[in-house]
Amino acid sequence: MQTKTHIVPKLTKQIRLQEYGVGIFNLVFTKSALKKALKKQYITVNGIIATSATFISGGETICLTIPEINNPRTKLILKLNVLYEDDYLAIIHKPAGILVSGNSFKTVANALIQNLKPSNLLDRTIPQPVHRLDYPTTGLLLIGKTNSSIRALNKLFEDKKIKKSYFAVTIGKMESKGEITTDIDNKPSISLYKVKASVPSERFDILNLVKLKPKTGRKHQLRKHLTSIGNPILGDKDYKIEHLVLNGKGLYLHAYSLKFTHPFTQEKLIIKDELPEKFKKIFDSI
Repeated sequence: MQTKTHIVPKLTKQIRLQEYGVGIFNLVFTKSALKKALKKQYITVNGIIATSATFISGGETICLTIPEINNPRTKLILKLNVLYEDDYLAIIHKPAGILVSGNSFKTVANALIQNLKPSNLLDRTIPQPVHRLDYPTTGLLLIGKTNSSIRALNKLFEDKKIKKSYFAVTIGKMESKGEITTDIDNKPSISLYKVKASVPSERFDILNLVKLKPKTGRKHQLRKHLTSIGNPILGDKDYKIEHLVLNGKGLYLHAYSLKFTHPFTQEKLIIKDELPEKFKKIFDSI
């Protein structure tokens, strides 16, 4: 068995353990992992088995006791491009063809420790992505490095205070700009688009370089929305028009910019990630 202990510092108000506890132990650094640990009765507060209904107010001793976990013999070696980093958070470039997190060995989450500097703050934890990008999508991914920053960044996303923009290459003639409001999974969804350039294509008739701004955050929203108006993203094998599929080049969708106010330093951050080379080969003037 393996036991880890955490002493709760003085708090200004009570907080639910399943919110406070994210990231305080290296082995349960996500919300879902914490919930599983509570369900399996691995966590105690002042010696009493904790549940999802447990609140803490400061001064408690939280213990995590779980069976020994065997570390894999092989270590993931994956170099990531870090575009911004401080003690609280980081922003990295996510390559195509890799999961952000999950049960797979090869994930961005598993590669963060080797690519980021350890935080000097007291509530530092294992760096953790605070949102997701699809497996084939490239671009900016926001990372939390402390317990408080992970919670603060999640809140910014919930309050829609983090502005994201994407670039995609789409197929077919489009209006110069527009708003797509097709429901996704029976939920209201909004995406704004603006065509920045168009070129003729022998196979696809027209290819467009499109800037996208999602106003909601549904799963696969941009991909579904563009297909719904008859302009699927080049290389999309899931949301496609059957005879217009490009194989072997990946998905032409790139998370281009993040704009938000740093939750701790109050600095206005605008971070951009240059378009991939495969975009530039189609639109050689950009």
